[in-house]
Amino acid sequence: MRRTSSLLLTALAVLVAACEKKAPPAAPPAAAPAAASKQTPSGSEPILVGQVGSLTGSEATFGVSARQGISLALQEANAAGGVKGQPLALRAYDSQGKPEEAAQAASRLINQDHVVVILGEAASSNSMAMADKAQAAGVPMITPTSTNPAVTRKGDYIFRVCFIDPFQGEVMARFAHDNLHLERVAVLQDNKSAYSVGLADEFRRKFTELGGSVLSTESYSKGDTDFRAQLTTLKKARPEALFIPGYYTDVGIIARQARELGLTLPLLGGDGWDSTRLFELGGEALEGSYYSNHYSEENPDPTLQAFIARYKAAYGQVPDGVGALAYDAARLAIDAMKRAPDLSGPALRDAIAATRDFPGVGGSITLDANRDAVKQAVILKVEGGKARFVTALKP
Repeated sequence: MRRTSSLLLTALAVLVAACEKKAPPAAPPAAAPAAASKQTPSGSEPILVGQVGSLTGSEATFGVSARQGISLALQEANAAGGVKGQPLALRAYDSQGKPEEAAQAASRLINQDHVVVILGEAASSNSMAMADKAQAAGVPMITPTSTNPAVTRKGDYIFRVCFIDPFQGEVMARFAHDNLHLERVAVLQDNKSAYSVGLADEFRRKFTELGGSVLSTESYSKGDTDFRAQLTTLKKARPEALFIPGYYTDVGIIARQARELGLTLPLLGGDGWDSTRLFELGGEALEGSYYSNHYSEENPDPTLQAFIARYKAAYGQVPDGVGALAYDAARLAIDAMKRAPDLSGPALRDAIAATRDFPGVGGSITLDANRDAVKQAVILKVEGGKARFVTALKP
């Protein structure tokens, strides 16, 4: 590891306050020890929960949102008395959005901090790098939003609380064909992202199966800033819509350049779009676009709305999908800790695997035989600079 990376990880490896105060998404504050309420057992060694996320770098909103959701869950658990007579505390490390950093952070959580469970990462490529470490050590790992199927195939200690790309890709293909009545589409994917490639593959497969035509596929690499050549090629194919299964950092720029080139067609995407930064980067160029996501803040469910109110009170913002599912991942882990006979890796793994009908704020969670969550997806439309609920599609 580079010395600068080690220093950064060390600086971030602190106990995160379960009651963080309004942390701005782009510049996360230094983490602090989790505060125990009067009901939390005092004088007990804390149970350490680990998180790895992109706290800095181009996808920093993912890591910060996850940290905030996890911290809120730990705060609430501590206020209710902790787990097995002990308080909970969080150790968080920065992956910088890089698989190699994510893997090293996971190793540190396992070998140095001795956490009982790891929560993260948001991005599939990073989660796959971490999963190898967690599986080998027998430490359960739960990702909130990594949707590539290969993540949980790493082993029986790896779980997720989100849907997977075969379902998400199918949902967007069905919506494009059945709801938008599209017949000809094109795809622009990030060839270095397991998430993007996997989602694009599933979308193409299902859209073609439904009778539609995928006219052309172009690719880019994370960090690119000029997409005009690819967009010009795609424009020549005359598609009715463009599917962009990327992350918000690239999508916002792609949308602007597409409009500059006269591509007025709808843009379609997946949950990697989900960030308030998307609208800052894309502006009006995103109007009329659609993407799949894990939840909608417009859902009137009382449990969800109560969570949103608590999250806003703590952080001054509405939670995005990563924040909501990271909260669910932490609560599911806490629930499993309470049910497990002890906090050893095998016991906790078995308790997590037995999860059925867990009441998550992002929807009820049942883990299947592959340790994947079986749940619905929502479709959101960008209107007036906001993501508005359109419909929900079930497996």
